[in-house]
Amino acid sequence: MADLPTHYAIDFGTSNSLLAAANPERVFDPVPLDPEASDPTILRSILCFPDAGGVFVGGEALRQYVEHGAEGRLLRSIKHHLGSRSFRGTIIRGRLVSAEELVGALLRQMRLRADAHFGTEVRRALLGRPVHFDGEDDAFAEGRLRKAAEVAEFEEIHFLPEPVAAARAFGAAAQREELALIGDFGGGTSDFTVLRIGPRALERGDVLAVGGVAIAGDALDASLMRAQVGRHFGAEVQYRAPFGNNVLRMPQGIVQHLCSPAHLSILQRRDIASFLADVRRWSLSEEDRGRMDQLTVLVEDTQGFQLFEAIERAKRTLSARHASEIVFTYPGIEVREPVTRSGFEEASRREVDAILRCLDETVRAAGVEPGDIGVVCCTGGTAKVPRIAAEIRRRLRAARMEQFKGFHSVVEGLAREAREVARAAQAR
Repeated sequence: MADLPTHYAIDFGTSNSLLAAANPERVFDPVPLDPEASDPTILRSILCFPDAGGVFVGGEALRQYVEHGAEGRLLRSIKHHLGSRSFRGTIIRGRLVSAEELVGALLRQMRLRADAHFGTEVRRALLGRPVHFDGEDDAFAEGRLRKAAEVAEFEEIHFLPEPVAAARAFGAAAQREELALIGDFGGGTSDFTVLRIGPRALERGDVLAVGGVAIAGDALDASLMRAQVGRHFGAEVQYRAPFGNNVLRMPQGIVQHLCSPAHLSILQRRDIASFLADVRRWSLSEEDRGRMDQLTVLVEDTQGFQLFEAIERAKRTLSARHASEIVFTYPGIEVREPVTRSGFEEASRREVDAILRCLDETVRAAGVEPGDIGVVCCTGGTAKVPRIAAEIRRRLRAARMEQFKGFHSVVEGLAREAREVARAAQAR
């Protein structure tokens, strides 16, 4: 029936997830997945597993976490784990839950809510995927994402690179023939597409190059954590082991987990928690012991999500102002850390340089000169980071700059592709 979808188009993101739909005749608007969100079509990619049972997503996950007195597990940025072979899963209610099960739990809730919205059951899905997942092996990560979709009870699963989907959405509104660069900046990856656009249907041959790097908003948050906030939680602690003479510092592996919104929960592991308790006892100063106490509260009370929310708020402020403050208070934790735009730019220089190198490499791979590109269109909050925005303008001086409206560009492009998939299936 023309008024019911046959395929779902899913933009599963590190920070936010959206779902639209299609059938062979039409494309459906993004579905309201989260009634508690200011924009119900945007579901935050958050999972809550209360100790009492059940699983909750999006705004409801945050509410349930608070209502259950912060008991249970609150997880964010789960997309990061798909490409990591070393991440076998996390313990929830005494059971090891795999990355596929975590992502599948979110995708299943999205499917059920969309089914209820349309009054039908849809088991075919087109999922967006980054050009390069965060991790060692893209094929391995895509395989995990496919398994997660199967956990969500999808039976036919297709993939499309997210920047190509964004390009489809942008190309649909093109008024003249020209070269375009699309930048898709998410929470976990920054992706680029160089393509020919015009007042016609976008064809596969119009896409000249696609590139991506597993560095984006979360990595920029981590740079602030590493440079200025981590010390409040023992990242710079000095200690001396019993019968040892050397003054030691917190191991870098621990600091890396501390500075990652996706991997902070690893510090809950029994062996790591035992080591951190030893470091607290062996610390050389009362100040360091106090900072280790803050780390203990942060880990045991699973306050990492809220801490990184505070860091992200300050980062967003720095896009419009030259100074801000990271403020996070909780019983046993007090952080008030002034931050400046110049300090943030220095802290994130390595990450931003990697994003810009990827942009340059994608343009080169397209076989065009930077001056040939007529329009640049970016989506995602990281595109507003002043240094990134300024460097894109400097590199592509001849191009006019446009901004996608909201977070819907990728899912709208996925829905257009899903319609083509549905047409092909109908023709078979």
